[in-house]
Amino acid sequence: MIRRAVRRALSFARCCCIAVVAPGLSAAAGADDAATVTIFAAASTTNAVNEISALYEAAGRATVRPVYAASSTLAKQIARGAPADLFLSANTAWMDLLAEQAALEPGSSRTLLGNELVLVAPSDSTLSLDVKPGFALAAALGRGRLAIGDPAHVPVGIYAKAALEALGVWGEVEGKTAVTANVRAALALVESGAAAAGIVYASDAKVSERIRLVGRFPPDSHPAIGYPLALVAGRDSPTVRAFYDFLQGPEAAAVFARHGFRPLVSLGVPTGTTTGAPTGEPEG
Repeated sequence: MIRRAVRRALSFARCCCIAVVAPGLSAAAGADDAATVTIFAAASTTNAVNEISALYEAAGRATVRPVYAASSTLAKQIARGAPADLFLSANTAWMDLLAEQAALEPGSSRTLLGNELVLVAPSDSTLSLDVKPGFALAAALGRGRLAIGDPAHVPVGIYAKAALEALGVWGEVEGKTAVTANVRAALALVESGAAAAGIVYASDAKVSERIRLVGRFPPDSHPAIGYPLALVAGRDSPTVRAFYDFLQGPEAAAVFARHGFRPLVSLGVPTGTTTGAPTGEPEG
């Protein structure tokens, strides 16, 4: 079901007459700029990719132009022909569907990173919960809201819904959710106190001093979280390939680890094997 929903979204995107690409980019942007690499990256990687890009540029290499949004949004833009050179997704389903649409360079997808799913609250909150089957999340929220990414297409929201269903509490909290366009928007709701709690990645919780960690979701309560990286079809070049390789190297891995991610590419894990849903159906 999830794969079919992703497939329909990408098919619709490719058939649209008007391409809606990421802010600040046009269909021709960067096409003739051999010294610039444009990477479309999941919103949760913002801080880490910004630091890696700055490190890369400081070494006198190419200029890196990152574009951040939900993986679903970025995948749809790539399907419409947005000028991305690289795609770093927060799950495999969107990457796999782009591959099926011949939108990626064959064989270029690598599972780069892992992550954890966590429950957070505003820094001044007294919320205290043990994240386990049947935990009293709905009662703890009271009249407040639970900020999550849109479970219809945003990876962190898909993981969150899966975890809450596995723990038997989704039915109680579904009506209390504040659905957002990406994980950073969910984090912002918690930071501002507009949401009583939120479900984000461990890497997002690490970047904010305005939230506190309430608990971690059991790894077996949701599909394993993986971030595949791939070259976009027709955009490969020595400049792009060099940054693609750099993202898989030790300097980038150290930055990702410092920001709360778990580098995986050194393990040689092919895309799909670390992020598939337990049922065998990839998350979308």
